Amino acid sequence: MTRESKSIWANLDWISVALYLALVLMGWISIYAAVYNEEHQSILDTTQKYGKQLIWIGTSIVLIIAILFMDGRLFEALAIPIYVVNIVLLALVLIVGKEISGAKSWFAFGSFSLQPSEFAKFATALAVARYLSLTSTDFSKFSTKVISVVLFAIPALLIALQPDMGSVLVYAAFVFVLYREGLSGYLIFGGLWLVLLFIMSLLVDNLYLTISISILALIFMYLFRKNKPLPLLTGVVAGASIGFVYLAGFIFNNVLAPHQKSRFNILLGLETDYSAAGYNTHQSLIAIGSGGFSGKGFLKGTQTKLDFVPEQSTDYIFCTVGEEWGYIGTSIVILLFTALFFRIIYKAEKQKTAFSRIYGYAVASIIFIHFTINIGMAIGLLPVIGIPLPFFSYGGSSLWGFTILLFIFLKLDAYQWEIW
Repeated sequence: MTRESKSIWANLDWISVALYLALVLMGWISIYAAVYNEEHQSILDTTQKYGKQLIWIGTSIVLIIAILFMDGRLFEALAIPIYVVNIVLLALVLIVGKEISGAKSWFAFGSFSLQPSEFAKFATALAVARYLSLTSTDFSKFSTKVISVVLFAIPALLIALQPDMGSVLVYAAFVFVLYREGLSGYLIFGGLWLVLLFIMSLLVDNLYLTISISILALIFMYLFRKNKPLPLLTGVVAGASIGFVYLAGFIFNNVLAPHQKSRFNILLGLETDYSAAGYNTHQSLIAIGSGGFSGKGFLKGTQTKLDFVPEQSTDYIFCTVGEEWGYIGTSIVILLFTALFFRIIYKAEKQKTAFSRIYGYAVASIIFIHFTINIGMAIGLLPVIGIPLPFFSYGGSSLWGFTILLFIFLKLDAYQWEIW
């Protein structure tokens, strides 16, 4: 073994590797439990999803080794070309892609399918990190902020055209990256304020909401009338908020598809439908709730075995954990993900280059958004949005994409000690 290869293994963050392996292993076992077939009991049976997932795990290990032995400088040097290639693939899949579940998101090669949107995440993270780390980039400039947003808005738009709105939401993760680099917290607060207004526009009549916002604005202007800029700003914000309320109402009633509107209404308690839009989440809650504190036991989940929960090996894999492993099992999964988030952020702050730091925050943010939306959907706190649980859900594109995303950062982290 050469000195360089010894350095790779010595400097690799084995805590992150251990967390990754634990999540992948638990995911594989959960997939086995979710789609268990008594006629194909071997977990190594490649005719079944659990056997195929083992192949994806094996090829992911090959990818990991390849990434770790690559020159760390390549990721920064090739960040923009990698991004451009992925943008081309996202455009190309709209033309020649295979349609699955109403979305044209896949390249089909016989029985093998590849989803380019899963790889666009790490490509976009590299591009954003590359741009923001340039010595000529001044984040205090408005143009820099615009270019940064455009970098992740382009893949988000192309994915929206597929359409795959779940994957589009993931790109909101880059707002956290920009915040770390100096984006004003007021903009994030503004985004949360718009989300609240959207929810209120569904729960409260627009006229009453308009009156409430106007009264609130008048109160603020009266309290701070001595400070002239603030009353003016309050009036502008109030006017914009009222305009947004009516715009949100128009979009909800005239742009969203019926099933999309139904998902929001069910989430907010405005509808009850256990046969159509609300069926998945209702069955998921039954499965998780039936697991109790310690679960029913491995391969003993009745909701899982009788296929009550759709997509239980992908989008709803968390309900399998809840039913068979109970509160204990779900807590372990959440703790493992939480530990991984904090570990990545901790390592990101320790980086010696801006490129590695920014990329690290992108990795943590993307995984966090996936984790939050997937589990929030499974327990009924968020609308039904089809995105996988990282390292856990069945699928080669997903596992490859998240593996590459994470291990590029771990390579960058290890590489900094080889050059300093």
